[in-house]
Parts: sequence; C-alpha cells; structure tokens
Amino acid sequence: MRNGFLALVGCCLLGWFAPPANAAATKVDLLLDKDAAKPGDTVLVGVRLTMAPRWHTYWRNGGDVGFPTKIVWELPAGVTAGEIQWPVPGKYFANTLTSYEYAKEAVLLVPLKLAANAPAGSHELTAKVSWLECETGGSCVPAKQTAKATLNVSPESKPSASAAQFPGWQKFLPTQKPNLVASARWEAPAGTNESRALLVEWSTSTPKPDFFPYGGEGFEVAGPTEVVSNAGGKVVLRKQVKKTEGDWPKQLLGLLVERADEPHPTGYEANLVLSDGSPAAPSAASKQTPTPSPAPPAASGEVTSFGHALLLAFLGGLILNIMPCVLPVIALKIFGFVNQAKESPARVRMLGLVYCLGVLASFVVLAGVVIGVQQAGKNASWGMQFQNPIFLVSMVTLVTLVALNLFGLFEVSLGSGAMTSASELAGKEGPTGAFFNGVLATALATPCTAPLLAPALGFAFAQPPFLILLLFLAIGAGLALPYLLLTFQPAWLKFLPKPGNWMVHFKHAMGFPMLATAIWLLWVSTRIFGRDGALWLGLFLVVLSLAVWIWGEFVQRGGERRGLAMGLSLLLAGGAYAYALEGQLHWRNPAKPAEAGAMAKSSPDGIDWQPWSLDAVTKARAEGRVVLVDFTADWCFTCKANLKSSLEIAATQKKLKELNAVALLADNTLETPAIVSELKKFGRAGVPMVLVYPRDPKAEPMLLPTLLTPSIVLEALDKAAK
Repeated sequence: MRNGFLALVGCCLLGWFAPPANAAATKVDLLLDKDAAKPGDTVLVGVRLTMAPRWHTYWRNGGDVGFPTKIVWELPAGVTAGEIQWPVPGKYFANTLTSYEYAKEAVLLVPLKLAANAPAGSHELTAKVSWLECETGGSCVPAKQTAKATLNVSPESKPSASAAQFPGWQKFLPTQKPNLVASARWEAPAGTNESRALLVEWSTSTPKPDFFPYGGEGFEVAGPTEVVSNAGGKVVLRKQVKKTEGDWPKQLLGLLVERADEPHPTGYEANLVLSDGSPAAPSAASKQTPTPSPAPPAASGEVTSFGHALLLAFLGGLILNIMPCVLPVIALKIFGFVNQAKESPARVRMLGLVYCLGVLASFVVLAGVVIGVQQAGKNASWGMQFQNPIFLVSMVTLVTLVALNLFGLFEVSLGSGAMTSASELAGKEGPTGAFFNGVLATALATPCTAPLLAPALGFAFAQPPFLILLLFLAIGAGLALPYLLLTFQPAWLKFLPKPGNWMVHFKHAMGFPMLATAIWLLWVSTRIFGRDGALWLGLFLVVLSLAVWIWGEFVQRGGERRGLAMGLSLLLAGGAYAYALEGQLHWRNPAKPAEAGAMAKSSPDGIDWQPWSLDAVTKARAEGRVVLVDFTADWCFTCKANLKSSLEIAATQKKLKELNAVALLADNTLETPAIVSELKKFGRAGVPMVLVYPRDPKAEPMLLPTLLTPSIVLEALDKAAK
C-alpha cells in the first residue's frame, strides 16, 4: 500500500513541477533613416534591441547590476560614427540594488557623418553589438550579435522605409530645456569618510523627480534618491556619492528626470558644477520649500557615551528574551533544559556555551552586514534583512521545517545519536542543536526593538566598524545571558519537571507557535511578492511538507522501497523549488507587486493615516496643525503592539479629531531610503519610532519612547497643542 501511494503521488506531481523553459535572447536590427545620402550628409542609424517578455538590457549607466550596450563599427572610408544617443531609461529596484533598464524595445540612435569626398556607390555598414540581458527574477547572460545595413552614397538623398519611425524614437531621448535652472552642492564638508551626501536642486513641479547620473571615474553615485522637498515649484534631491579614488568630483553629468516612476520618463541633460557653499538666499518662489526637521535634543542626548551605549545594548538584549519574536525559541530552550537536567554538569555547561556561541556568532554576522552596507555608502537599519526576499523565503522555509520536526514528521540528528522513536525525539540536545537554537533566536529577535535597545542601536549605527561590532556583541551577550546562567547553575534545573512522557506532547505542542511564526513570515512576504507570489510560496511549503513527511515516514521509519521514497521526496522538493520558487515566484529577484507602494492604512472608525513625506509634514505644520508620525513596518512586532495598545484606540482617535491633527504613516516594510535617513536623524536605527510635531511650526518634534502607553501618547498630543 505504501508503494502504491508513493507511485500515485509521483505520477500526479511529476508533470506539474517541470522546470520552466528558457527565455529567448534579445534581437538586434540596424535601421537607417535614409537609403541614399549625399556626401557631407548625416545619416541617423537606429540600433534596435527587441527584448523578449521579462528580459531587459541596460542604459549607459547600468546601475549596481548591469553594464551598457556597446557598439563596434566597421564602416567604409569617408564615414564616421558619432556618440550613442541613449533613450531615457526606467529605474528599477531589486532588494538593495538599483538599475537603469530598457524593457521590450530600445532604439539607440547613432549619427553617421559622411565626408564631403565620400565615394559614391553602395556601402555595407556593420555594427558588432554586445550587451547584458537579464531576466526579471532570473539570470543575466552576456550576448552579442552582428547587424548589417546598406547605405548608398549618391547625388540625391532618399528616405528609407523606416524613416517615419525615427521621430517617435527621438521623443524618448533626453531633451534640452533652455530655461532649466539647476544647481548641486555637497550637504557637508569633506571629511575622512569615503561617502558624502549631495543635494541637487532644480525648478520643476513634477510629482516624481529624480536624478540619473551618467557616472564618472573615481566615484560612484548611489541609485536611491531621497526627495528632501518638493514644493513651490522647486525640488531638492539627496544622493549619496562614494569616492573610490582620487579627489571628490567637481561636476556631475546626468539627467534631471520627471515622471521617474514611468517606463519612459522625461529627462533633461544637466552638467552640475558641485559647490561646498550654502545655497543662494531663497527667492519668493522657494521660501516655502520644506526642509528636513531637525532632530530634537532628546534624540541625540539619550546616549551620553560609548559606555552608556554598551550598557543599554546589553540590557536591551536581555529584554529581547521576553519579546514575542523570541518566544518560540524560548520554548525550545525550556525543553532543552528539561533534557539537560539528567546530563552531567560539564555537558550542561558545554551546551550552554555552544548556545551562546551561536547567538554571538549571529550578532557578528549582523554587525558585518551593517558595516558592509555602510561602507557601500548606504544607510543600514535594524531589521533590514526582512526587506530581503532571499532572507524571508529562507526563514519561512527553515521555521516550517522546525515546526514539522517538532510535530515528529521527520527526524534530525543533533549530535546525540540517531533518534528513531518519539521518546528519542524528546532526547538529548547536542551541540549542533544548541548552536542552531542560538542562531534561530537571533534571527527571530531582529524584528523586535526592545526598550533601551533603540537608542543603543541608533548610537551604534553611527560608529566606526570596531565599535559597531562591540555594541552588537553586547546585545548578543544580553540575549544569551539567562541561558548561560541556568547552565552554570545545575541546581536551578532541579525546579523543572522531571523528564517523562509529557515531553513528547510538549514537543508536539511547541510546533504550533513555530508554525504560527511561519504563517507570520508568509504574511510579511506579501509586501515583497504580492498576494499571488505569497500563494506560490505557500504552495511550495505545502509540497515541501509532503516531501519531508515521505522522508520521515518511508525513508527514516520505513522498511522496503526506501530508495523509491527517497527519490520521490527529493523529486517533490526539487520540483517545488524549480517550478514554484524559480519559475513562478522568481524569489531571488522578484518583480515589485502592484500593491507594494501603498503605505497609508485606514480602518473604519479608525485613524485616517496618510502617507508620510517631508512635504506632508511641512504642509501640515505650515497650516498650524499637530502632526503624529508613526514609523513602522509589517514585520515589526513592537510596532504592532504600539498600534494596538496606544495609537489605534478610542482615546487617541478622539484626541486627534479634537486637535484636528494630521496622522502620517511612514511604512518601512520595503526598503525606503528617505525613512531610513529620517530614523538616523533622530538617533534611531530602525522602527518603531513615533514623533509628535507641535502646532508651533518652529517648535522641535517630540520623540516618544520605543514602547508606548496611552498616557504617553495623549500627554504628548496635549503638549503639542499648546
């Protein structure tokens, strides 16, 4: 009967999880606006790249991941090629990477100049074109193709059959704007760091401004753009510039872009001369330009020294043990302590040290990620890994497997011998399991920001690499300390229940909070993958669960046909990965879901949350209104607790209506550089952060504590209304 069941499952699912087919390559055509031209004329050539669906190529500045298309010409005597005229590209984000891309079709225009003595006759033009083509969510492939066309040099010019298409293609090129007023300046003087913030200011009323840099030697301009202000017909943008060698650039070439969120935005070429001086006195048109709000003294004064920060980091890590993020792992540790009660004191201490090593090693990795992000010229934030699709999919898969293991569907050897029965499943915890529990506790702790931890993290993220490492190790030490104390005090373990059959049921019960954690991670993934993507991820987890059940039931505890069961289990797991994650979800580089941009959230009879921006804050304060800003994220447990306990409650809603206050939501579920910059300005390394701006536009905003109570919020609103 078992063999029949395995065969049935294999037949039903073998075809469904067939790997997806490869996409076609980009096609290149060489088109001329003239079939015949006179000596001395200029012929416009269009190098048309036609991309298959989901494939794209790159602009002259490919961004973080691509490189531009190159053209090597083979031309007859008397014909010379000019520079490539690049259409304005689309700007796209994948994880923390930015790219400037062309999709579907891109036509690169190149002028060919005919000499006055160009010989008459028919001449072949050859273009050797090379490019990088990438599939959305898939791999990138360098490609090349040779394209040819024929040009006749004769006494009379003659348009080609393609001539009518050239005006349409030229509309996608950057345009010249005679009355364009733009300037650029460094936000702060040059220091010892290799990264500086640059402010680009220009006169426009576009709702979606941006600056696309051409690039240059010795420096890189980061892709993310922060809109500092956009009002009164003037825009101020902030870009991060990283120096790789030599001096800081004196000028910057690129495009000032309108409608930057569209596939074919409008771009104006600009040569920006960089200045270290202050901007000119504002004109009447620019006096209403909003500027970033200053950080209040309380934000910068919470941490008085490195020693103070070290103490707060340690205490914050200690408090993390009682945060809801870590509760499933705490249950596993309690289970482990019950097991260890019958072990020798030396082994108990060894396992406790291994657990602590897992915690500390994980915090070293987190510190390394933060340091790496900062060295790359970007802003790091606490919990930023939950904005990464690879991390999310890996975590939800890992947590699901842990839950299935606790339910007893399959068995894992943790270094204490083979566990082949329910009683042995509840047996000894080995070093591998202890280390893994430390890693898992750290991974699940990062969505939470405990009291005292927020100011310590805000201080840490602004320090040199070595101090960042020390502060992260202090957090890890606080998280690991309770377990270390228990393992070094074996007498305390005597207060725990004695091992027995109840442990089997307890272990099964602990699978449910772990499964709840997996469901929460699946819900968080909808903001990255969209609802359809989360469905494919859920189906992958279901099939993976079936595969591990077959492994446990028919391979680990089975008798005959273990080879068939093993093959079917691996086939299901591999097929689910290939079809659902790679073929449908494109999990390593997913397309941005349509609903990902929505940040404002309102509930019936609840607070009317509006999307946060510096413009929105400035506008509300100019109207003399109190402003409440909630910096939050879907993956932040503390944020959700604050919302339920102190913000989305009747008393706060009533107070906001009485004051005619504005409620703004800054949603950092997906990476938002402007939000991270604002957090950093107020001494915070991550969400949650709640600000209350007083009615007086000159008064400084109030930074509320990490954990809120209704009285804290109501008192701040009353104070802001005075």
